[in-house]
Amino acid sequence: MLANFLIGLREGLEAALIVGILAGYLVKIGRRSDFSKLFTGVGAAVALSILVGFGLTFAVTEAPEGTNEIIAGTMSIIAVGFVTWMIFWMASQAKSLGAELRGKVDQALETSTITLVGVAFFAVIREGIETAVFLWSASKATGDETHPILGATLGLLVATVMGYLIYRGVLKFNLSSFFKYTGAFLIIVAAGILAYGIHELQEVGIFAGLEKAFPVLTANAYDVSGIIEKDGVVHSILKGTISFRVTPSNLEALVWFLYTIPVTLIYVLGYRTKRATAEVK
Repeated sequence: MLANFLIGLREGLEAALIVGILAGYLVKIGRRSDFSKLFTGVGAAVALSILVGFGLTFAVTEAPEGTNEIIAGTMSIIAVGFVTWMIFWMASQAKSLGAELRGKVDQALETSTITLVGVAFFAVIREGIETAVFLWSASKATGDETHPILGATLGLLVATVMGYLIYRGVLKFNLSSFFKYTGAFLIIVAAGILAYGIHELQEVGIFAGLEKAFPVLTANAYDVSGIIEKDGVVHSILKGTISFRVTPSNLEALVWFLYTIPVTLIYVLGYRTKRATAEVK
């Protein structure tokens, strides 16, 4: 639930900041009357994101027997791609985001005020679809659909309130640090979901050829079932946050490390490079 709360909080806050930038700029240029178009675009993006989540759930429910694992595994890998891109995009574009959005608003208003609906829609829909796909994959990885949805909903509600307070100038805190540390945590969460995706595909024999060439990949990397009970509190917390499994295969463990180590190194080096560049300036 904690991981999903942070996903909802982070993605929701990103979307809230985007909407706040757009709304603030409209007020600044005296176009408060266009708020309805702004929120029409935002509402459409939210509605489509919810439909994507329901669509994925329906697709798995109605899928022929034996294809559920393929869908779950494939969508989990796609979700990891989404969240990884989102983490690095926010780290690199945060400072220029405001100017970019204000430029799009100017261009939209010069063309047609209806175009503003599209600007708001496309500014928010990316966050919405990323959240829907990632949360769906997280719920599949943990085997629990109620708590992930509850956690994400709470995160989105908190993000909405925080976004409004930031917009009104009531709340001020270091957004850069918030996105930096939540980004690092989400790398670990994404690694767990990626390992789960590999597990699902491995279950239906997608990697049969690879496993035939390297039989060691099918063996358990470790077995801590005697230490951590599957029905225990510790297992529930670990599975709910990082998709932990007590008996992962060597292939799952290998993929986990091949994702976590390079992505974490690139992420940390990116922030160190930015800090060094800022100090030089």
